[in-house]
Amino acid sequence: MNLGNSLFHARKKCGLSQEDVAEKLGVSRQTISKWETGETLPDIRQSKQMSLLYHVSLDELIEFDMDVKEIQDIIDRTSEETEEKIDWTKAWGKKYPILVRYQKEVNTPNYAVRLGAMVDELKEEYNYSDLDAFLVLKDILAKVWQSRKK
Repeated sequence: MNLGNSLFHARKKCGLSQEDVAEKLGVSRQTISKWETGETLPDIRQSKQMSLLYHVSLDELIEFDMDVKEIQDIIDRTSEETEEKIDWTKAWGKKYPILVRYQKEVNTPNYAVRLGAMVDELKEEYNYSDLDAFLVLKDILAKVWQSRKK
């Protein structure tokens, strides 16, 4: 996403019009429009003011990704009680059918024992709680996945 789109989406996320932003920054509405279309760029001072106005860091403003920001907002607002009700396998299975199919194909108890041993090892070695050990193992698996994608 380019900077203009980032500025547009960040402004919209805050429910502000171009006129609102222009007034707060002391520039014209046309200037805001030019920034959002990529015709011109705001200076660093104006960018910092917009980051404060839009409640995002300057880095976030420059790299504002509406989808990622929306997902993060949803995660932040989701209570543990709600999380407990979600069938994550079914939810992600729509995008990744293997998550539904593998249970009939894979000897899951065998893998569960081995993964459980890894969780226990993390708990013992680092004094982690069950949840922390599971999260660390999940994160390690994600890093292995990322390294294999390259």
